Amino acid sequence: MQALPVLETERLILRNLEDSDADALFAIFSDPQVMTYWHTPPWSVISDAQNYIAAAHQGMLVDEQYVFAIVDKHNHTLMGKCLLWQIVQSSQRAEIGFGLGVPFWGKGYIQEAGRALLEFAFKQMALNRIEAEIDPDNTGSAKALLRLGFEQEGHLRQRWIVNGHKSDSALYGLLRQDWALNS
Repeated sequence: MQALPVLETERLILRNLEDSDADALFAIFSDPQVMTYWHTPPWSVISDAQNYIAAAHQGMLVDEQYVFAIVDKHNHTLMGKCLLWQIVQSSQRAEIGFGLGVPFWGKGYIQEAGRALLEFAFKQMALNRIEAEIDPDNTGSAKALLRLGFEQEGHLRQRWIVNGHKSDSALYGLLRQDWALNS
């Protein structure tokens, strides 16, 4: 398996997802509260986490996605994940995503991980554009994206149907030139 660089911030380590992360990852993404605004239902069996980790490793090998575990620097607790995916090298763009366990919400971890991930994307990967898609009702994610410098660029009505529930998508974008001005 190809190794991602380890990204460090004041409180966090962003590193490769490991097979041993399956239990902690499952605990986070089987939580209906965490999955409220996702376009997939909560994970229901541990093999969902194991399959996700295997798919993340495979996606990295073909440069389709880079998934980082978000880990507390001091106690090594896995707090969630962040990723660059839907990578299109020819257009120098990717989509960004985050997922954190509920105990870690509202403490600035997305800002901290996001800044490190954006620096990796714009400097090391030489991307020009990062995109994000969220449920417009997810005001926490919207605020986090805006604080990271993203702008809302669009709104797609009834884009997802999960368990019979229709939801819209809000589209956000950030250009390298705008990020460079603010970093």
